[in-house]
Amino acid sequence: MPAVKRNAVKPRFVYGPVLSRRLGFSLGVDILPFKTCSLNCIYCQLGPSVRTTGRRRAYFEPRDILAQIRAALAAAPRVDHITFSGSGEPTLNKNLGRIIRAVKRTTRVPVAVLTNATLLSRKDVRADLLAADVVVPSLDAAEPRLFKAVNRPHPSLKAGRVVKGLARFRREFKGQIWLEIMLVKGVNDAPGHVRALKDAIDLIHPDRIQLNTVVRPPAEASARPLTARELDRIRRALGNRAEVIVDFEKKGPARGCADLKASISAVVKRRPVTAGDISASLSAPRGEVLEALRRLRESGKIRTVRHSRKTFYEPA
Repeated sequence: MPAVKRNAVKPRFVYGPVLSRRLGFSLGVDILPFKTCSLNCIYCQLGPSVRTTGRRRAYFEPRDILAQIRAALAAAPRVDHITFSGSGEPTLNKNLGRIIRAVKRTTRVPVAVLTNATLLSRKDVRADLLAADVVVPSLDAAEPRLFKAVNRPHPSLKAGRVVKGLARFRREFKGQIWLEIMLVKGVNDAPGHVRALKDAIDLIHPDRIQLNTVVRPPAEASARPLTARELDRIRRALGNRAEVIVDFEKKGPARGCADLKASISAVVKRRPVTAGDISASLSAPRGEVLEALRRLRESGKIRTVRHSRKTFYEPA
């Protein structure tokens, strides 16, 4: 990796806190270049991956990431979780475990990691994640054909190996595992597919099973959401640990935002959001948010897209 120039602008690794349907006020930590991932999921809210990878690398200096986390914690009035997620698969950064352990020495705020679970067959990846409090892995398909159709994985990845890696991690990890299943209408929601997922879940033994569907603009327009009734049918088929994720309804304490445009840009880079999402996440007045969004649009930094009768903002 080429040396970073002394005067180069450092990436913004931390964003939010954002309102998470599962993790409350979640301080996001993104430790990867944009769209560095082992999958190219048809529903991805960040658009298609240019190239998938299964190689772990040290993409950035851990001290720079940790400095931004400490500064964000000092400035935020409330953080429920520090969440490693963002614009790619966090386990591809080989310093993930080192960074998590350093965070745990700094604060009592629990650490969560959102992962696509594709590298959990690797001992070094499982060891890194043992330092977290909550791991939220995803498993959208347990059958090879569906795994390729929904997740479009790197050629080295196999569905059966992903399931075995998850089961092995469950035996080693003492924290909470919340298994997320993203359901796409007409793709992985058939009864037979759900039964195959149930068989995999019986091997993994997650603490929770969280059902999701396409609520933000996806990489492929053909990726459509399930209805509430369809989600509930699958929830009942998967047993009493399964739940349908609902919108987070808490409101944050009112606070000012020193650089609203920069904060909005950091959130928009990682996920398409509505003006309401931003206002709630940053506890900023809606009028100020709309004005900042207008300026960002006029400068060509963001754009709008309509999805499910809502206006989302995403990078231009």
